[in-house]
Amino acid sequence: MLQWRIGLTISGVLLAVYGAGRLLTDIPTHSLLLLAAWMIGAVVIHDGIVSPVVVTVGRLLHRFVAARGRGFVQAGLIMGGLVTIIAIPMIHLRNSQPAVKAILRQNFAGNLTLILGIIAAGTLVAYAIRVARDQGNRPVPLASATEGDVEGEPRPGQHIT
Repeated sequence: MLQWRIGLTISGVLLAVYGAGRLLTDIPTHSLLLLAAWMIGAVVIHDGIVSPVVVTVGRLLHRFVAARGRGFVQAGLIMGGLVTIIAIPMIHLRNSQPAVKAILRQNFAGNLTLILGIIAAGTLVAYAIRVARDQGNRPVPLASATEGDVEGEPRPGQHIT
């Protein structure tokens, strides 16, 4: 196991060095500066906006959603968030390019709404399946047994002397 880890670590370091070398030799300096600015912006947005929102939503879910449903709600929110993050730039850039670049001429807001609805429906179905399975695993009380019929238990109104 240790040999695999060492091998994977060495492979990862070599690939990172190769990638950095390619960046420095094949990409113009102006593009590298834009890439650096984009990466700094991504870190600021992640640490300043996304992380606090995720922590706040997690706390709200813990407070207001039952434990059995919390995982399903979290999964749905994660999927919806990822899809939304991908769609927002496309919605913003819609019709900004010539017709040859047809991908930016689609109705991304409508498509996003549809996909979010599918995610919500899938999450709801998964939760319903979980509830049905949980109810199916409950012990069924015996129909013939009534209160007090169990050996050693008094019947209602019966006093033990």
